[in-house]
Amino acid sequence: MTTTNPHSLAPDTDVLVTPGYLAGPGPDDALFNTLDSAPGWTKVVVFGTDTYYTSPCQRVRIAHAMESHYGGWTIAYAEDPLGVPDWITTFDRDTPREIAAAFTDTLVAGLPNNFADYLSGGTHHTAQTPSSVLSGNQWEAVRSSRPFRMVSPDGHAAYRIRGGWLHEYDELLAPQKSTWRMSAGPDPLTAPSWQAYFSRGTPEHLLTTAATALTDPRPVVRAAFLIPDRHRSLVETQPLRAGQTPSRIAAALARSSRTSAVHHIQPPLAASAPVPPVIAGSRRQR
Repeated sequence: MTTTNPHSLAPDTDVLVTPGYLAGPGPDDALFNTLDSAPGWTKVVVFGTDTYYTSPCQRVRIAHAMESHYGGWTIAYAEDPLGVPDWITTFDRDTPREIAAAFTDTLVAGLPNNFADYLSGGTHHTAQTPSSVLSGNQWEAVRSSRPFRMVSPDGHAAYRIRGGWLHEYDELLAPQKSTWRMSAGPDPLTAPSWQAYFSRGTPEHLLTTAATALTDPRPVVRAAFLIPDRHRSLVETQPLRAGQTPSRIAAALARSSRTSAVHHIQPPLAASAPVPPVIAGSRRQR
């Protein structure tokens, strides 16, 4: 890829950016597209900006709360719809949406049969793990590190597995205590630009999907001015050529396995759709 200085381009110029994990958050359209198109899911918009989705089985709740502490997307799964979540995943507001979209696509696709297609013997089972995906892309373990960490070849993305015992409720309430974390930035270990948190019960195939999106070598599309300033010297960019004009929305869809098959965003559900139950009053501001 020919590198172009993002500062030399008109701010709204669409450019191809590599690596994707340093491209900035990008648009949320791919996630909204998947969830708006998922049969039986309910959608509620509150405060004019916050969006909440609930699965038909009532086991999954997804929140896009703009002004919450972490922002971004929070996904909670509870086998007992009225019980404490079995796991929670949080993609903070600066996480590249291609990663959150890949995770959500796989979740929505597998939920109807309780992920049977993704488990051993299932049609989508790959036998891969997050660690094997990362190792296959030349990520290396940080020696003598506690907790265990793997770092990308350029040193600007990291995967952490927290060791030791922690009560499961603690990591459900505090994402920073989650068992798994993905992050990236000039210093992804101590001062990351973005972080994604996965609590202990998060299904391995969903973690693997996120790791696959994290390591995807294909460029993503961003407006030049949306590339974070502190990342501009770390990424390669290339203006889209004449005739090569996918929108940022299309690019986000192309980077996710399921939404690439969705051709339009369905209209929102009727205003009378039920409001999703709140899992815990204090957890809305995760």
